Amino acid sequence: MHALVIDAPGSPMAAHPDTLPEPAPQAGEVRVRIRACGLNPVDIQTMRGGNPNWSYPHVLGLDGAGVVDAVGEGVTGVAVGDRVAFHGDLRRPGALAEFAVVDARALAHIPDGVNFEAAAALPCAGMTAYQAIHRRLHVAAGDTVLISAGAGGVGSFAVQLAKAAGARVLAVASAENHAYLTALGADACIDYRQQDVVSAARDLTGGDGVDGVVDAVSAASASALVAAVRHGGGVVSIAGRASADAVAPFTAAPSLHEVALGAAHAHGDDRAVRDLAVMLEDLLGRVAAGTFDPCVAEVVAGDEVPAAWARMAEGHTRGKVVATLPGV
Repeated sequence: MHALVIDAPGSPMAAHPDTLPEPAPQAGEVRVRIRACGLNPVDIQTMRGGNPNWSYPHVLGLDGAGVVDAVGEGVTGVAVGDRVAFHGDLRRPGALAEFAVVDARALAHIPDGVNFEAAAALPCAGMTAYQAIHRRLHVAAGDTVLISAGAGGVGSFAVQLAKAAGARVLAVASAENHAYLTALGADACIDYRQQDVVSAARDLTGGDGVDGVVDAVSAASASALVAAVRHGGGVVSIAGRASADAVAPFTAAPSLHEVALGAAHAHGDDRAVRDLAVMLEDLLGRVAAGTFDPCVAEVVAGDEVPAAWARMAEGHTRGKVVATLPGV
């Protein structure tokens, strides 16, 4: 099969096409003929550092969408010909190939009317946002949620999920992305280049602070934003674990959370792996119903993926970039 691989840890531009044997599904697995693959910042991070479980050449790409091509022993609920999407196991070969083998428990069925590109855009960023809004912060009507990196993949999805839950949404982004975020449902936008985010969030809440923060920037950013949280609120870290040092002990009493979506494969139990499919099918259902935007900002061909990663590595990417396959 054709695949996009790296021969060693390094730059995104080092990824190149190769021809590899077609993988075969084992018990509990299915093989998917890939039609689209979502690109994520974690691809770049792991590419640079590698993973001790990888052998080379290694196929990249965590988020895939396609058609089930073969089914391993013991698999139920999935059949050859089904249209599916998934967030793959970081330790294993990925979805930037003609075929990928996937744990059947993590597969979500793609509803009619949702194309492969939209489905592939959702898993990593969409389920990370889903966990932040619903599994960690338990956002409800009347809450106020502050979302940093609002125009990015996780941010774009978190804005929509928080708004759909009935929250007031404050999105942090540069000024050129404010109209985009307003269209997604943000009630107010904060320009981090021109404003102090904590002060702006406090001003927008009459000094009370927000009920929840979703931070997809860094550990330092998440830690600083703890000061924006009202008493009993929470901070969810996506890109680095937060510290509560910004507030005195036993005052605001914030709760700190982290999301490590892909760790469900390596560190989760059966319920955690199956929950990947539950969350993704919820998101896919919203797309099918027309109530959720998959935020596909750019679609690239397989041979354009390294350049797309290089652009993503510079930061400030809006929405999601998706690669169409095969033809890598």
